[in-house]
Amino acid sequence: MKHKETAGHLAAVFTVIIWGTTFISTKILLEDFKPLEILIFRFIMGFLALAAVNPRRLKNTTFRQEAVFMAAGLCGICLYYLLENIALTYTMASNVGVIISVAPFFTAISAHLWMKTEEKLQIRFFLGFAVAMAGIFLISFNGAKLSLNPAGDLLALLAAFVWSCYSILTKKIGSFGYPVILTTRRTFFYGILFMLPALFFMDFKPDLSRFANLSYLFHIFYLGLGASALCFVTWNFAVKVLGAVKTSVYIYMVPVITVVTSFLILKEKITPLSGTGTLLTLAGLFISEYKGREKEESGGKSK
Repeated sequence: MKHKETAGHLAAVFTVIIWGTTFISTKILLEDFKPLEILIFRFIMGFLALAAVNPRRLKNTTFRQEAVFMAAGLCGICLYYLLENIALTYTMASNVGVIISVAPFFTAISAHLWMKTEEKLQIRFFLGFAVAMAGIFLISFNGAKLSLNPAGDLLALLAAFVWSCYSILTKKIGSFGYPVILTTRRTFFYGILFMLPALFFMDFKPDLSRFANLSYLFHIFYLGLGASALCFVTWNFAVKVLGAVKTSVYIYMVPVITVVTSFLILKEKITPLSGTGTLLTLAGLFISEYKGREKEESGGKSK
């Protein structure tokens, strides 16, 4: 059991490392692609990759299970990314970065209300959340003025809430006992299905000739195979093993990975503010996770 939990933590860390670097690929692709086009291409590629890895069909599901898959696809694949991208057109990226990082808080509250078996909320979680958010705030608004835009900020807040719903649904899907690759592929299918109506409103161009540019081809493969196919499998595995709340706190690491990646790849400087923010964010993650370990130890002694 201990080895499985370790694998769950490693899977969560691996996932956020990849997700924290996707901004580079997305930024490059946005030079010639619209946000919706990037989403459609990457998730179709992710779906096909998962089908190639495990071509078996997911059989004998009940109507209720299919409803959960549909809800997960709607929340985690369709709504979350669309809301986040639309929010970016109204407000600053730094605002969206901070607000999206509230997702673990929403996840904890949702798990407490909807899943009685999920870990109970304790003071350490809220303390870790406060410390991490202070760090993320310093990272995101490093050298920039705080500028509020109600429409964009509310959309980002809604995206964070939608992701928390996806986390709870993923935990529920994990309890079905099906292989993670098959359940992730089914979720992708419904997510893509729900995206299709947006094609008629957001000027989608199915122009594949743009991928003659090898840079675009590499980055869409990185997003489709890495950030989508592989990372959703590893994230869903982590949620299945660790629970929705424990896994969600790793989202705090995404802005940290972005800072480190910017330093290593884009040669951007790490300022005192971003450095302090990075340390605070990691401290918040440690406080939240240490709570979980402490609880397990005390629970183990009582058995």
